[in-house]
Amino acid sequence: MKQVAIITGGGRGIGAATSLLAAQRGYAVCVNYHQNQTAANDVVSKIQDSGGEAIAVQADVSVEADVERLFQTVDAQLGVLTALVNNAGILEQQMKVEAMSLDRWKRVFATNVFGSFLCAQAAIQRMSAQHGGWGGAIVNVSSLAARAGSPGEYVDYAASKGALDTFTIGLAKEVAEEGIRVNAVRPGFIDTAMHASGGEPNRIDRVKGQVPLKRGGTAKEVANAILWLLSEEASYTTGGFIDVAGGR
Repeated sequence: MKQVAIITGGGRGIGAATSLLAAQRGYAVCVNYHQNQTAANDVVSKIQDSGGEAIAVQADVSVEADVERLFQTVDAQLGVLTALVNNAGILEQQMKVEAMSLDRWKRVFATNVFGSFLCAQAAIQRMSAQHGGWGGAIVNVSSLAARAGSPGEYVDYAASKGALDTFTIGLAKEVAEEGIRVNAVRPGFIDTAMHASGGEPNRIDRVKGQVPLKRGGTAKEVANAILWLLSEEASYTTGGFIDVAGGR
């Protein structure tokens, strides 16, 4: 059976590494992006140049109509969905909770939590045996921040990832008998451009001393864990978590 994957936020960082690795493993890949079409098209070009199948689709995962259009596009252009990676996520400038605004919290939760709910819902409607589907796998990209809390920096981001962890556990139990496995990875300090969004592009250099392995991780190292959870090698794993955090 053809393997078809949607990688949300697939144009950069962990999402790009996951898209490229999924294509190497034989998946037809939808590289979802919100704003950076150039980055998404670059990932698609790399996949196609290597003989793989990929498309780039713009969609804001926090908007229900965009999510439905994203999945319908994949239905039409790639075929039956078998894998979803809820990777799209945002964080905002480092600050304490007392200085944060309600609008900020709404933005963070809209993408990190509600976007994952919307995409999982659309995936289940296609994968579930109860809907005539052939099953599949969902991997949520959480964060070690869900356990650490990110005090003084991103408590709202950490809280959104805590919600994603609970979502992973509950959904895994809900759809297990429908042929769908749901798991998550918790990256730690990973060297991606996301840290610039928080106002500290070189954050890894500052915090790597807190990591037992004394370095930041790479997007490819996270992608390796994601692809294992999607694969048949993880066929008896659901509701589980892999910390990709250097022992932290």
